[in-house]
Amino acid sequence: MITTLVLSVALAAGPSTPLAVVKSADAEVQKVLQSADATTQKLAARADDFVDFGELARRAMGTEWAKLNKKQQDDFTATMKGLLRASYAQKAVNEGRGGTAKVEYGDEKIDGNEAVVNTRVIIKQDTFPVIYKLYRPDAKAQWRVYDVITDEVSLVTTYNDQFRAVLGKKGFDGLLKSLKDKQESLEKQNSAPVEKKDATTAEKKDGVEKKGRAAPKK
Repeated sequence: MITTLVLSVALAAGPSTPLAVVKSADAEVQKVLQSADATTQKLAARADDFVDFGELARRAMGTEWAKLNKKQQDDFTATMKGLLRASYAQKAVNEGRGGTAKVEYGDEKIDGNEAVVNTRVIIKQDTFPVIYKLYRPDAKAQWRVYDVITDEVSLVTTYNDQFRAVLGKKGFDGLLKSLKDKQESLEKQNSAPVEKKDATTAEKKDGVEKKGRAAPKK
């Protein structure tokens, strides 16, 4: 599921349809994940092409957004962008290594500058409905994703619930600090080169190898 959020898309000269954006994104991310030098940094860098972090941040804050001044809004958006890129790029690489997920595309529904694309992700015998919500500022702009709903759980709604709880206890400054701390922690984890997962890598996790099996010589 997480892999589908961190899809990269090569934007066309003119605005594509919402369904075309999601399909192109899926094809592109598979190329990145199957490459020998796939890294979280490369996936994160491409996320700007298809994810509208500003819209996601605004909707995640809900009614509290209007209470923030311009500087606070900009700072919050930048922090959310860094956090989401660090978090989902890492998970996309981890989950994408197996290459077992298959995506089936459904219909798209467009209502002005809002759109919904229905898909299903199939992993082995399990099927998960995944719904993308997209937005564009105007008819000439590119469609971009601002929310993903998996098994009826919305990313934006989940963040909104979490933010309201923290805001009630710590206020905006406390929320912002919590997000910045989380972003910093994830970026440190992501700074190491990503290796393809294999038996040897799994066994050497935390510096411990299974007894009786030596690491391959280079």
